[in-house]
Amino acid sequence: LLVSLPQVFSLLEALPDGDLSQVRSVVVTLTCGMEMDLTAFPPGDSGRVTALKDLAALDQYTYFVAGCVGEFWTAVTVAHTPGLQGWDLPAMSGLGVRFGKALQLTNVLRDVPKDLRLGRCYLPEDQLTSLGLVPRDLLDPQAGSKARPVLVDGIRRALDHFAAAEEYVLAIPHRSVRLRLAVLWPVLIGLATLAKLARNQDWLDPDRPARVSRRWVYRTMALSWPAASWNGILSAWIRGLRQRVEQAL
Repeated sequence: LLVSLPQVFSLLEALPDGDLSQVRSVVVTLTCGMEMDLTAFPPGDSGRVTALKDLAALDQYTYFVAGCVGEFWTAVTVAHTPGLQGWDLPAMSGLGVRFGKALQLTNVLRDVPKDLRLGRCYLPEDQLTSLGLVPRDLLDPQAGSKARPVLVDGIRRALDHFAAAEEYVLAIPHRSVRLRLAVLWPVLIGLATLAKLARNQDWLDPDRPARVSRRWVYRTMALSWPAASWNGILSAWIRGLRQRVEQAL
């Protein structure tokens, strides 16, 4: 990466002014997320486990590492897609932020066992404390049932953000099929992951990760092509996945 920096900077400076400004802004914000990872948590080999303080800290983190990308994607896409010129940019940017948060919160919940072993607990410390738990307790997979209320709360928050993501998908013009698919696939995969996570009683076991299969992903991608232009079909599909999550909680 360091060797390639001159080429990266050359490409960056060649961008139109509007795109250049957006790239600089999102990189600064993403860097804040990286800094938060370095300052909020101990070194991975320290043997300690530290949690984010509260929901506000988790929400800030999901914005730094993913919500800002939804904001960036929206601005750049609107600038280069004639069919989106009628979009209410502030409103759609807000939906884009929540879209990114939905995906990152799903990743956070899915990766709890792996992150714990790196000394990082993204689950809010105050929620754990209310259940009589400390972050280190979660290293024991048997603590999954006691800590489940924190997982359920996180899944419900992710579902709320996915509602905004669905609104974002359906706001894209029907004829912009590729653009629709680009944002539809993460929604479908994210909701399917939440469904698996909600059913996983061993969610703190690093050997029992909640992941959708590659076969499922390929099948979903194939089925989505003919469905992409139809809001009714997409809404029903997304609603079905949401119901699977809710029924497992």
